[in-house]
Formats: sequence, C-alpha cells, structure tokens
Amino acid sequence: MKLQTLACAVAIATGGLFFTHTINQAMAETNPTAVSQSIQPTQEQALVTRQLATLVDRQHYLNMRLDANTSNRILDMYIDSLDPEHSLFLASEVEQYKKQYGATLGASLKAGNLSGPYAIHAQYRERLKNFYEFMLAELKKPQNLNQPNEFIDTDREKAPFFSSKTELDNYWRKMLVSQLINLNISKQEEQAKQKALKDDPSLANGQDLTASEDLTPVQTLTKRYTRQLERIGRVKSDDVLEKILNSMTLTYDPHSNYFPPLDAMELNRQTTLQLEGIGVSIRPDRGNEDYTKIETIVDGGPASKSGQVKSGDRIIGVAQDGDKMVDVIGWPSSEIVGLIRGKRGTKVAVKLLGAGASMNQARVVTLTRDVIQEEDAGVKSRTVEVTRDGQKHKFGVLEIPSFYLNYRARRAGADYRSVAEDTNKALKSLSDQKVEGIIIDLRNNPGGSLEEVAKMIGQVIKEGPVVQIRDGNGNVSVFEDTDGGAQTYAGPLAVLINLASASASEIYSAAIQDYDRGVIIGSTTTGKGTAQVQLDSLAYGQATLTQRKFYRVTGGSTQNKGVIPDVKLVDIYDEEFGERKAKNALKWDTIPTAPFKRDGEIQKYVPQLDGLSQKRVAQDPQFEYLQTRKAIAQQTKDQKKIVLDIDQRKAELNALELKTLQAENKRRAETGQKPYSNWESYQASLDALAESRAKMKANQRLPLPEEETFVTEASNVLLDLAKLKNNN
Repeated sequence: MKLQTLACAVAIATGGLFFTHTINQAMAETNPTAVSQSIQPTQEQALVTRQLATLVDRQHYLNMRLDANTSNRILDMYIDSLDPEHSLFLASEVEQYKKQYGATLGASLKAGNLSGPYAIHAQYRERLKNFYEFMLAELKKPQNLNQPNEFIDTDREKAPFFSSKTELDNYWRKMLVSQLINLNISKQEEQAKQKALKDDPSLANGQDLTASEDLTPVQTLTKRYTRQLERIGRVKSDDVLEKILNSMTLTYDPHSNYFPPLDAMELNRQTTLQLEGIGVSIRPDRGNEDYTKIETIVDGGPASKSGQVKSGDRIIGVAQDGDKMVDVIGWPSSEIVGLIRGKRGTKVAVKLLGAGASMNQARVVTLTRDVIQEEDAGVKSRTVEVTRDGQKHKFGVLEIPSFYLNYRARRAGADYRSVAEDTNKALKSLSDQKVEGIIIDLRNNPGGSLEEVAKMIGQVIKEGPVVQIRDGNGNVSVFEDTDGGAQTYAGPLAVLINLASASASEIYSAAIQDYDRGVIIGSTTTGKGTAQVQLDSLAYGQATLTQRKFYRVTGGSTQNKGVIPDVKLVDIYDEEFGERKAKNALKWDTIPTAPFKRDGEIQKYVPQLDGLSQKRVAQDPQFEYLQTRKAIAQQTKDQKKIVLDIDQRKAELNALELKTLQAENKRRAETGQKPYSNWESYQASLDALAESRAKMKANQRLPLPEEETFVTEASNVLLDLAKLKNNN
C-alpha cells in the first residue's frame, strides 16, 4: 500500500482569511471566457494530462469510463476546488461552464486539451485580484462591528451559488466585518498576553515571545490583502494543472492523486524518509510575519557542512544557480520551500539575515543540494514503567510513523531504508530488555508499503495469510507470512490506533485483531482500504492510482468502516477527517475468509478489558481533559452561523475560553501543578511550549502528557490481560 498523502502536500495556499476564495466585483457578470490567458500549459503538461486521463479511464479499480457523466462530475469537482465556499462564481456562470465544457471535458483531457480548465482558472485569478482590490477599498471606509441581528454562514460548501452581484457584495462585506471582529478580539488578547508576560516573565520559560508588529486590525488586513494580490502574480501553470488533474482523479476516489514535480518531491520524502535539498527546516518568524526563519539544521546536510547557516537566520532571498536573486520577504513558507528544494547536485543561493542584524548585514550563501536522510523520522523504540499494587512493570513502545520503504534505492541496488527491518531490530532490542509486553503505536500513521506491513505482521505471528487483495476485475490474491514460521516477538502485544491511522496501519491492526494476537486500543481508524500504484514514470510529475482494495483475512474490508478497537478511548479528531466523510469514497464490502489459524485468545477477554479500562479512564485527569476539549470543539463545530457583533462574539469566545481554562486548571490541580490565574497566562505558557518544541529535532521531543496517557493506559490493559489469563 503506497503512502496515503494529501492531494497537494505543499500547495500554494491563500491563507489568513476567514474565507479563502471569492469573486471579483468588476467581472461578476462578464463572459466567463473573455479573460486573460497568460498562463498556458506546456507540451509536457499536455502529455501528462493525456497519460493520466487514459489511465483513470482504463486502469482505475472502478472501471468507470471517462464519459459525459464522469466529465460533468469532474467539472463540478474542479469548480468546487477553486470555489469551495461557493462565494466565487455566480449560479448562471456555473451553468455556462457546464454547458460549454461539462459533457466534453473528459474527451478534452484524454486529448491533452486543457483550454477549458485554464480559461476557468484565468477568470478565477482575475476575479480574485479584483476582489482583493474591492476589499482594500472597503477597508478605507468605516465598518460597523456592532450588528447584533446580522449573521454570516460559516459553512457554504453545500450552499447554492449566489444568483446576483448584489448578493455577493453583501456577502463580501459580511466577510470583512467578521474578519475585523476576529482581528480586534485577537489584538485585545495579544495585548493581555503580553501584559501577563511582563508581569510574570517565567511564563515565557526562556523563550522569546515578543509580539509581532503592532498593527491595527485595518492595517493587518490591508497588509494581508496586498500580499494576496502579489501572490496571484506568482501562480504558475503547475498550480492550474494540479487543480484540474486532481479534480479528475478525485472524482474516482480520494486516493488517486496527481503531484506536480515539487509536490512529487514531498510524496517521495514521505515514502522514503529522504529528500533533496539543503537540510534545513523553516517556519514563519513569530516576531514579524514578513520573514521566514531557519529553525533547525540537519547534521551532515549542505547547510550544516557549510558552517555559514545558523538557526534563527531569516531567509530574505533565493536564487537558482546563475539566476537572479528573488526577494522572498512576505512570501509564505511553502513557496520558499519550493524554491530551496531541487535535484541533487544543483546549486541554490540563499540570502540570509541574522537575528537582530540590519538589512545591510545580509549575506549570501551558495549551497549544493544533496540527498538529506531523515534519520530521526523512522521507527522509535523506548520503554515505559507503570506501577500497580506497589510493583513496577516495564513495557516496550514502538512508535511507527509510516510504513516507509526506499523502493527506488532498492531497485537501483543501493542501500535502502525499510520500516520492517527497523521494526525487527527494535522488537529484538526490547525483548532483550525483558519487557512484559510491547505496544505498537500506530497513531497518526498514514500507511505506506504493503510489502513492508506484510513482513511486519509476520514478525509477530507464527504463519498464515496477512491480507487479501482484490483488483477491479474481482481477482483475489492473498499475501502470506513468508518467513517460514519465524517469529521475532511472541509476547503480549497491544496496538494503539486512532482516526489518523490509515491504510497499512489498518492492515496491521486488523491482522493482529483477527489472529487474536494482541489487543487493539484507541479509536476507529480512517477507513482507507484501497491500494494505489505509484506512477513515477509520467511525462511530468507523479501520480497515485487506485487499482486494488484490500481485505482482512476474515474477509471484511477496512474501506470506509475502518478497524474498530477492542478497548475504546477518546477520539481526539473530528469525524470529518475519516474516509467515511470523504467525497467519492469506495464502499465497504466483503469477500470469503482466507483459511488461517488464530494465534491467541484475546477476544474472550475484551468485554472485561474494556470495562476495566473505562473505570480507569473516568478517573484519569488527562482523559477527562481530552473529553472536555472534544466537547468544546464539537460545540464550536456545530455553530453554522456567527454573529456580526463584536460584543456578542467576544462574550461567546469568553465562555469557550473559560470552559477550556477550567478544564486545563482541573487537569493541573489533579496532577500537582499550579493552576493558571487567567486565560492570558495559559496562552503565554502554550506559546512558550510550542516555541521550545519547534527548536527541537523530532527525536528530542518528549510526548506531551495528554499523548502519553494513551501509552500508559495501553500498558495497564496489558497488565489486566495478564491478570485475567492467570486467573483462568
């Protein structure tokens, strides 16, 4: 199973606004095709369009033709990708697009003809430009922030498109008022937080929490909108291509995706734990959002070897080898990453400004890009101790972030990194430490290699099938444990999962559950039961294409349904995150069971294990805190309209903040910590924690208490299991 990724891992985002996409006033009722066509597809982009359209038409699991019906669905998906809140195009314009392009879009894509999608995108850019100009003009006028009888919709995804320019004007003005209300409240809270830091500097915990520029809400929005205008001019053909090709693939299922070259680099980084660049991590400078600063430097990478790049340096310019330096002040981090990354052996110059340095002290450092190994991003193992009845018990923990495999290096005959190999070594090491059980932590693991997960299941079971695979023609193949009965670890086992555990994580946890080999703990998984082939030989960029579904050895699919844990703990994620809420997700179904022999007898103890766990969880301050925070988040999510009155908005926010602070202080009191005196002190401490953790490398960050409580509970469940078995 290839790694589940976002459709565009480093896509350019408009950012910072209450709603992302809008319509321009001046062009609202013009002919949708009478627009500038300054961005045009290249021959390579036309060729990859033909290639990918042919592949989805003929080789996708659904065997769904790219006919007129599918074409109309692709156009709907494309329009929604540009205008997700339906605040850009008028209803009449959408109808015109459908009439002009709907039935023939699929045929056009198979022919490599992108003229329709590029024309729609050109108008989108032109209208967006005029919208920002409209908003900038409105910002010069007084705005009424006290309208207790006026509301704005916060979820327009399924709302009809506006029918007139007048309706759009009214909506934009509501957007502006809402944004100004938010910024006014945020400014008041930032001022209160800075006062709390001044009164009690210890809240900063040694971190620099200086406030950013002291701008009024109007100045802040003016600056943001001005930036958005500048960014429109930096949109490239790749951005348009990504939108239309993903609209096509996502019409088939959520995991068939297209990645332009830059995004393909991110896909490869996730699957191989290596990238090509200079070896730095960057993020916005909290003191001045105009700047992006270098946070950490990878040991042994080009930046580290140069000795000229320092943590805290701000990147103010980037130049490709021999090209002109591009001023990147005010650019988002994602765009700067796009300039810095590149093929191994190529050169890039970065213009750096040291912390506290003046502009005339900026320096230019030229670096040769190289392959960066993310050494601290793989499997991590550790031990934990829990005390019960006065006795200490030691358990092993394996944190598996993804099922990675550098298949390209393996194909080339070079050394390569494998999650199965790393896991096998960790299992042996923990066994040597005489742990009483091992917890496999698959929380937030998006998946990865099917081959690797099959090997890993074989490390903890004796023998038998591990997963079944069915293709679009109904042919079923069975992946078997092929290690000849070898079993690296045969002791007590638990697997931690949550809603962000997907794909290969679900194969692993389902097999452990079906074999009765271990106890599954946490919350129901994503429900991604499809397998993709990775297309890395396209004319331009890469793609993933769903060609198979996988099934448990018992015959049930994990698609949509996911893996349901034996012992249920609080789900920290919004349900919208899972496959069950995704557009065009494939359906759940079953196939016959593959013959297998269970390794253990966990299931007969599950009711007792779950009951004992619930009693502990009810008394655990960390779980109580998480439950309260989830309820508060749900309350906010259920609110589909917000009032355009700053006093009411502030009162509503104060009520939510009070509930959150009370939950935090209750947790602190029950864990022997000093409660926060007010919301400002709490927020200052959170900022300090975030700053300190951002400066650490991934393997240096200790789990937060609310994260570690899941591991502690899993250890206790294994102790319960051992006791129940001993009593039988």
